[in-house]
Amino acid sequence: MKHRINPKLLERRIRVLVAGCGGNGSAVVSGLPYLHQALLAFGHPGGLHVTLVDPDVVSETNCVRQPFCEPEIGLPKAMVLMQRMNLFWRFDWNGLQARVADLSRHANFDIVFGCVDTRKARREIHSLVTDRSSRVLYWLDLGNNASSGQFMLGQPINAANSRKASGRLPTVAEIYQETIQPKLDDDSPSCSSIEALNRQEPFINQVLAFNALGLLAQLLRHGAVENRGGFCNLATGSVVPIAV
Repeated sequence: MKHRINPKLLERRIRVLVAGCGGNGSAVVSGLPYLHQALLAFGHPGGLHVTLVDPDVVSETNCVRQPFCEPEIGLPKAMVLMQRMNLFWRFDWNGLQARVADLSRHANFDIVFGCVDTRKARREIHSLVTDRSSRVLYWLDLGNNASSGQFMLGQPINAANSRKASGRLPTVAEIYQETIQPKLDDDSPSCSSIEALNRQEPFINQVLAFNALGLLAQLLRHGAVENRGGFCNLATGSVVPIAV
C-alpha cells in the first residue's frame, strides 16, 4: 500500500514550518537547503520556503551538540541559525524567536516539522495544525530519547484534510495520545555538557533528521511513499519502518 502526495505540493513553492531549534530542529534546517535545491533541479516550480521558530536563546550546553558557538550565547537560536543559513545559501527564509502558540492560526504552512522536546510544545503544534482554519497538509514529527527515536508523517484533520478522506495518514498525536499530555513532561533542564550528552547521544538528532528528510524527499520526488516513518536505534544500528 502506498500513500500518494497531495498534488498541491507540486504546483507552487512549499511553505515549511520547523518548530524547535534544538538538536532535531537544527539538523532538519541544515538539511532542508539540499532538498530545496534537489526539487528545483527536478523541475519543481518553487522549491521550499522555510520558517524556523523557537523561543529560546543559545546556552553554553547548546554549543556541545548543536550548531552554535560561544559568541552566540544569549542570542535567539532561531534567528542566529536562519541568518547563517540565509547568508550562506542566499535564501529569504525566516527565523522567529517565538513559541508555536504565538503564531497566527491563519499562518499559511503546507508542512510542519515538529522538533520539540516536551509534550507541552507538541500539544501547541497539534493545536496549530488542527485548528479549523488551518490548511497544513502534513505534520512530520520527530522525537527521541538518549539513543533512539522516531519520525512520523501524518495529515492533521483541518480545513485541508478531511477526517473521512481515503488513505489519510493519522498524526503522531492520534496514534500516541500521550505525546501531547503536558502532565507527563520532565521539565528538569540539562545543566551541564555531560548531562546534555547523557540525555541525548551524539548523532541521534542527525540520524532522525536525515531519515525524516529522506522520507519527505521520497514523497516530493516520486509522489508516493510506502512507509510513513520509522523507529531509529543507535545502539543496534537499526531503522524499523512504519508502513502506511
